[in-house]
Amino acid sequence: MSSSAPASPPAPPASPLWWPGLNRIAAGLSLRLIWSEHENAERPATPHIYITPAPVSAPVSAAHIQGPSLHLEVAPGDTSFARRLIQAFAAVPGRPAAEAPASLDLLALAGRVAASDVAVLIEGATGTGKEGLASLIHTLSHRRDKSLVAVNCAALPEAMLEATLFGHERGAFTGAVAAAQGLFRAAEGGTLLLDEVAELPLPLQAKLLRALQEREVLPVGATRPQRINVRIIAAGNRDLAAEVAAGRFRADLYYRLAVFPLRTLPLASRPEDIAAIAADWLLRRAREQARPITFLTPAALARLESHDWPGNVRELGNLLDRAMVLTNTPQIDETDLHFDCIAAPVAPPAALLAPAPLSGVVRAQEDRAIRHAIAEAPSRRAAAARLGISERTLRYKLAGMASRAAAGFAAPAAGGFAAPAAGGFAASAAGGFAASAAGAGLSAVAGLSVPRGVSLQ
Repeated sequence: MSSSAPASPPAPPASPLWWPGLNRIAAGLSLRLIWSEHENAERPATPHIYITPAPVSAPVSAAHIQGPSLHLEVAPGDTSFARRLIQAFAAVPGRPAAEAPASLDLLALAGRVAASDVAVLIEGATGTGKEGLASLIHTLSHRRDKSLVAVNCAALPEAMLEATLFGHERGAFTGAVAAAQGLFRAAEGGTLLLDEVAELPLPLQAKLLRALQEREVLPVGATRPQRINVRIIAAGNRDLAAEVAAGRFRADLYYRLAVFPLRTLPLASRPEDIAAIAADWLLRRAREQARPITFLTPAALARLESHDWPGNVRELGNLLDRAMVLTNTPQIDETDLHFDCIAAPVAPPAALLAPAPLSGVVRAQEDRAIRHAIAEAPSRRAAAARLGISERTLRYKLAGMASRAAAGFAAPAAGGFAAPAAGGFAASAAGGFAASAAGAGLSAVAGLSVPRGVSLQ
């Protein structure tokens, strides 16, 4: 009986000159592209991209940055991602990674508007690259040598927004021990990015409109306005035209900001960008952490391209960072990808949706307050004091709660319901994670048995 012949080793990848798309990339490279079938071939001292087949004995792709040069060992089947790494390495600094036709068109528009000083409004879902697009516009403009100052309008207290944007004089308000120039004047000669501009309160929108019209700001506590020379880029994840129609945003300010509107696209609608963005992300991490570049296997890349990306580019970046921590090899395989899982809230039982007598609703609220006080207070007496009742009254109320629980009634949990995910975790109403109960499906919280899946907030 004859034995089967041993399997032949995989053939090395073809010369990069035959890789799809690499000729186009190589034509625009300022770096020298070198292909050698021998790992120890001579390499020039000038910046270059050096490509060689992965060893036949261990056909695993690897890549690392050596000074101003990129060195690649490419295994069969990995030429597609290797091409993306070359493209990312040779890209203009600050240019967002893109391959989808719609994304390339958007970058071309950004390049055209960068040459002028008109206001730009960038709209799109969270995590789709609005700030990166604003940075590209600034970098390509004649203001590139000055500052790009970004402010998240949703992250600042409303009482401080005016002083933060326009500045203030010393003593203008309590705590103003020194004068401050404000972000408009900090961006003098450069670009001011107003992120989440839809969150500005209406009174401040009027002052912003005047600043844009007159090209001057009046610091809080000042009597004379200050001239400004700033290019404005506004961004937001809400439809500003719809906000105008709803009366939450001034129409005159909208038209002042939306001279040149741009809209970023969800990542799921441009799957051609996923590999390019992933290569750029992994290359950046390698530079920041002085480590070898992690390769994506074809199976991992196919899995990324099939995902729907509700969190867009931000979710992709989180996923890659997580995979780099979990992998034990120079590669990220499909098994290293652990996607975010945010469980959708489930409908409460029909019994809780049915109209309830007012007395029952009041009792449920009272029971929740008592459970919370007992859980937080060091003693029953302290809990009674916190509730503003006597210890004797608290004993009576606890007895009533116990009898109702024995009869089969339990008050609904505050904060709603959360469905446990496949891994035993469910997203809480606050955005974190709550572990589902094990065993009999009950979890004791402040002495109350709660069915599995109900999250007490």
